[in-house]
Amino acid sequence: MASRGSSLIIVESPAKARTISRFVGRQYQVKASMGHVRDLPKSRFGVDVENGFAPQYIVIRDKAEVIKELREAARGVKRVLLATDPDREGEAISWHLAQLLGLDPDQPCRIVFHEVTEQALKEALAEPRSIDGRLVDAQQARRVLDRVVGYQLSPLLWRKVRRGLSAGRVQSVAVRLIVDREAEINGFERQEYWTVEARLRRGQGPEFEAQYWGTRGEKVELKDESQARAVVAEAEAQSFRVESVERKERRRHPPPPFTTSTLQQEASRKLGQGARRTMAVAQQLYEGLDLGARGRTGLVTYIRTDSTRVADAALGPTAAYIKKRYGAGLAQARRWQAQKPRAGVQGAHECIRPTAVDLDPESVRSFLTPDQYRLYRLIWERFLASQMKAAVLDTMAVEITAGPHHFRATGSRVKFPGFTVLYTEGRDEEEAQEGGVLPELSAGDALEVLGLEPHQHFTQPPPRYTEAMLVKALEERGIGRPSTYAPIIDTIQQRGYVVKEDRRFHPTPLGVTVVGLLKNYFPDIVDVGFTAHMEEALDEVEAGRADWRQVVGEFYRGFAPLLLKADSIERQKVPEEETEEACPQCGRRLVVRHGRFGRFLACPGYPECRYSRSFSRPTGAKCPQCGQGEIVERASRKGRRFWGCNRYPDCRFVSWQRPTQRVCPRCGAFLVRRRAGRGYRYACSRPGCGGATPAPEDAAEGREAP
Repeated sequence: MASRGSSLIIVESPAKARTISRFVGRQYQVKASMGHVRDLPKSRFGVDVENGFAPQYIVIRDKAEVIKELREAARGVKRVLLATDPDREGEAISWHLAQLLGLDPDQPCRIVFHEVTEQALKEALAEPRSIDGRLVDAQQARRVLDRVVGYQLSPLLWRKVRRGLSAGRVQSVAVRLIVDREAEINGFERQEYWTVEARLRRGQGPEFEAQYWGTRGEKVELKDESQARAVVAEAEAQSFRVESVERKERRRHPPPPFTTSTLQQEASRKLGQGARRTMAVAQQLYEGLDLGARGRTGLVTYIRTDSTRVADAALGPTAAYIKKRYGAGLAQARRWQAQKPRAGVQGAHECIRPTAVDLDPESVRSFLTPDQYRLYRLIWERFLASQMKAAVLDTMAVEITAGPHHFRATGSRVKFPGFTVLYTEGRDEEEAQEGGVLPELSAGDALEVLGLEPHQHFTQPPPRYTEAMLVKALEERGIGRPSTYAPIIDTIQQRGYVVKEDRRFHPTPLGVTVVGLLKNYFPDIVDVGFTAHMEEALDEVEAGRADWRQVVGEFYRGFAPLLLKADSIERQKVPEEETEEACPQCGRRLVVRHGRFGRFLACPGYPECRYSRSFSRPTGAKCPQCGQGEIVERASRKGRRFWGCNRYPDCRFVSWQRPTQRVCPRCGAFLVRRRAGRGYRYACSRPGCGGATPAPEDAAEGREAP
């Protein structure tokens, strides 16, 4: 047996190193690089434009001791293996480590695995390979492109708009999406329309509803009340009769297992969790956690992936587990090959899934934090559902006539629940509910009319983006990569370009101003199609079909002249949102400003007058503690929203839950919504009351309850 430490394995994080140490023999040392070890300098441009855009890397300032320790460890071993993450970023880290440690990148010094398990590590150790230069080039191209845009465009924004701003190849497009959506909303003209609902019954059977569809076989849109009332008046004089009944069987297939972006979207919808927090917790699950007698174990596969592919080795155990726990009739192995592969670069990746399906969430719950447990349960349930049969619905569509008028009723019932016994996918917006179970009806049946009611409606503008919707929009348009979405969303909020209110993004005047400037002078930077094209070019570099210097050079030849032209524009003025409230120190009207932690009120006379205070929004709810003040929405110093009495500091009532319009059945104070197990309940806001009511069923899946 080789002496202890004859080989050195280098990974990124100490947590991953501790997990791997459990699986390797005494002949291996495992060290962590603590992430990136080299990067472009922060204090200067760091790209030699005249010499093929050569990047000028330096050792990251606080990594000198880490590099020293790794060099000492490498000198005392026969072999060094670089085991960084299996993506472009991880490949680049391995390449930088090879440069610093004097390793030959063309020799088999690189091992790759997609889950931190003993079997995966053994397979990787048996097949070391050289560092993939194509992946390194693709990462270098992305890094240089982002540096060219960021370090040359951001100073322009400092000079022409405001100090401290930044622009980015992807972040600017994300802001544009939000700004453009706000313009759509502001320019939207509501259109009135009406519907007519009939409440019907056959004989003594149960009541059901049907909607007016049209007249004399043609679909009719009811534009105003007079049209709706005319239909009601005419239909009331007619006999209602079933004209036809159509029965069908419909299948609802399970959603595929998670990719990085769909995990971020679903965590936002169901857990109310931001992309950054989701990825931080997912990283902990991937790197490994202490599971008591099991030791440190990686619970999920690699979390940065665009692929829904399922490894063949996972199919058999998953099917066996589903048959044992949920019944033999539910299992259906699905490989979920990617439907739209990008330049063939993701073929080796697979979905985010549990490393062992028998480690169900409840069995490991005691070892996990609440956030870790909730996210692991989401991943586990989604993956198992993806390996189950489709749900089967019996649907029924009924055509009903009332003289010349036609009404329609639809209904469905679950014939076979399939994957829905375990999992239901979250939704960004409320969707039209499927009709309930209709009574047995046949063509020719006479129907009793219990009521005919006209209803007024208005068309609605497109909704503002939630975090889940923004991630989905970026992915659908081919902008950025899933691993970049979390920092993008953080950056555009920290720079004050957008704010999040009621879980939806609103552009600030600053964001609108910056996007307007970029549209006028750098249209490609904020053009969705151009940005997606650049992502495709980077994929071509990764696939070995393009040279990264040519890709960057093509971009720069169009960018540099625009930069010179834009330097001559006048300084842009950012409009301020003025309020009716007077400054208590100088009398000027306070304005709403946007800082790193959200909105606040400030005097426009700064620096002569330095008055400012937190922004508050009235809710209309009466304070349950003092009974005199009104509850207003505020933000903490760290940007977290809370609700408190506007008589502070005389009254110090504070709630971290939003007031609802529901009242306590005991004392009449407003109720707040609180999480209870997998659902919600409404609890009294008055300290010491203890009154509560159950939440409606729609809150169980994490949607906003009324």
